[in-house]
Amino acid sequence: MASEQEPRITHVSVLLNEAVDGLAPERGGRYVDGTAGGGGHSSLLLERSPEVEVLAMDRDPAAVERVRARLAPFGRRAHVVHGCFDQWRQAAEALGWGEVDGVLLDLGFSSYQMDEAERGFSFMREGRLDMRMDPTTGVSASELIDSLSEQELVRIFREYGEEPDARRIARAIVAARPIETTAQLADVVSQAVPAARRRARIHPATLVFQALRIAVNDEMGQLERFLADLPGGLRSGGRVAIISFHSLEDRKVKRRFRELATECVCPPGLPVCACGRVPEMREITRKAVKPGESEVEQNPRARSARLRVAARV
Repeated sequence: MASEQEPRITHVSVLLNEAVDGLAPERGGRYVDGTAGGGGHSSLLLERSPEVEVLAMDRDPAAVERVRARLAPFGRRAHVVHGCFDQWRQAAEALGWGEVDGVLLDLGFSSYQMDEAERGFSFMREGRLDMRMDPTTGVSASELIDSLSEQELVRIFREYGEEPDARRIARAIVAARPIETTAQLADVVSQAVPAARRRARIHPATLVFQALRIAVNDEMGQLERFLADLPGGLRSGGRVAIISFHSLEDRKVKRRFRELATECVCPPGLPVCACGRVPEMREITRKAVKPGESEVEQNPRARSARLRVAARV
């Protein structure tokens, strides 16, 4: 039985076996886990073959320490660093690695972050409205909403949260500023939306909190920079597996994978190909892989997860 001094592990890696299977690490090789979180994916990669090395990265300093402790039994095969996943190639080069055999991204935020009130990710627990995955740098959510114009708040809520009442909510936030805690923001949002939404099963602040988290952490910018660099850094046959949690992320991944897998893009009707385009990657998963019923039952946060895998040609 665990002692009271040992940390209680609450994070459950989503699509754990499916993501690792997608990278096919059984033959060994070097893999990057760009969002190590609780270390579940990295640990399973290392367990699959004694010939596997893993570079585990996370922008959250607390996560880095947890992962470092979890992967310590794997010795020199595990390399744990603090950093953002769009900088994975620089981190790999710092280890003396060339092209790698696979890269894994889990774009969700961990249960550790969600369950720690002081991190400010959840309206279910009152705490300072922070939301930074790396609390040592950047601007907090409270600073962001207290400084942006109403129009800019509307854009963030619509673009990153697909929030139908974005304008009403933004107007209410501006009127209520300064807003410093998660409970304050959740209350402002709840009072701003129509009564029917306050009675709905999903909390009316859900999409606003999602949008602010994405904006605070530049999540879309990171993902776009990562995707734009593909297939750079992957060896021939090397794979990339990405788990996304909302439609905006998944659309970007799907579009980029399809683009890289496309052959001729000449206008229809040309007798021969004039563009000379050849595919750079092939899609391993033509359709996104979703969690099974049993996984969703055990971990409701997995419900919206989608996995896509592609390989360098």
